[in-house]
Amino acid sequence: MKSKSDLSLRDYQELAEFRHQLRRFLHFSEEQARAQEMEPQQHQALLALKGMPPDTRPTIRELAGRLLLRHHTTVELVNRLETAGFVRRTPDATDGRVILLQLTPKGAKKLRALSLAHRDELSVRGPQLARALRAILREGRSVKESQNGEAA
Repeated sequence: MKSKSDLSLRDYQELAEFRHQLRRFLHFSEEQARAQEMEPQQHQALLALKGMPPDTRPTIRELAGRLLLRHHTTVELVNRLETAGFVRRTPDATDGRVILLQLTPKGAKKLRALSLAHRDELSVRGPQLARALRAILREGRSVKESQNGEAA
């Protein structure tokens, strides 16, 4: 019986394939951002702002959390986005001490162009990425089932 801490050559191969497929998509994403004269992190910030859950206020703190960045790094990123005309800071209507971030029309236009390209790329590369992830998850299920005494 294979324990949860055992890894076979196949496990490594599946993890490597998933990482490869993920990196291919991320490379595409980085290249698309640069083609739009943006840094990849700027694109990620615009997407994170636009895609925040409806109950989340678009503050620097929230954006930092979504991007897994430190607060001061996010401030610098937002400064660059604001200088480029992609975002603006506005005081919250209910609490003027809180600064909210919002996309400008220019930022929304850039994000839309990038998002359409990403959606098209995912329609092509997505099945490969999904297949690689399913292989890993299927293996994980087999280990769990065998540990529970179920048929693998």
